[in-house]
Amino acid sequence: MLGPLLGIVLAVLVAVLLYYFVKNVFVLVINAVLGIIVLFLINLFNLMGLFGKPDIPIDIITVLISALGGIIGVIIVVVLHLLGVPL
Repeated sequence: MLGPLLGIVLAVLVAVLLYYFVKNVFVLVINAVLGIIVLFLINLFNLMGLFGKPDIPIDIITVLISALGGIIGVIIVVVLHLLGVPL
């Protein structure tokens, strides 16, 4: 009697945890894609030229920071580039 009830409770708990995990992963993926698109658009429209700086180099470090941080990551990359910190 206790075995089937425990199995049902565990199945529901796993289903709820998977739902929240997949929901959060979806938000993270959207954030990462938006960050990379914004980084690309900054270089496309030469926005760094307004500050007298060259374009932000798109390499593995800047892409990882932009993907992991999203829009905040792009802002960090831009600020570091404006301050002259090499990435």
